[in-house]
Amino acid sequence: MGLRTANLEIATTAGTDVLDLTDEVEAFVAGSGIDTGVLVLFTPGSTAGITTIECERGAIADFKRALNRLAPESDEYEHDLRWGDGNGYSHVRSALIGPSLSVPVLGGRPELGTWQQIVLCDFDNRPRQRRIRLHLMGE
Repeated sequence: MGLRTANLEIATTAGTDVLDLTDEVEAFVAGSGIDTGVLVLFTPGSTAGITTIECERGAIADFKRALNRLAPESDEYEHDLRWGDGNGYSHVRSALIGPSLSVPVLGGRPELGTWQQIVLCDFDNRPRQRRIRLHLMGE
């Protein structure tokens, strides 16, 4: 059983960024020497998340619209009243999506569907430098 780890560093903008990580993740797995296992992706912080989606303009717009219905920027958030930073909605969206994702690895590749990509979602209201931790366990 082997373990490989890496970090991805991604610059984001203010607003809801949905950024495709699939190429970087596939390159990491391909270069790891691990054929079969589990890849865990994790982003530290409470205003970002990691998930999968068909990363195309229409699906991303639908995703953002759904998030805005669930946790609108314009709502009043206790977090904002306490801290005054205006990103209460970001924390709620992050909690809904979650900071991590597990993906099976088979044949030295992440086992993704044909139209499925791995994405980082940054919900914060200011630009950030995000770190994504990759842990690949297998043989």
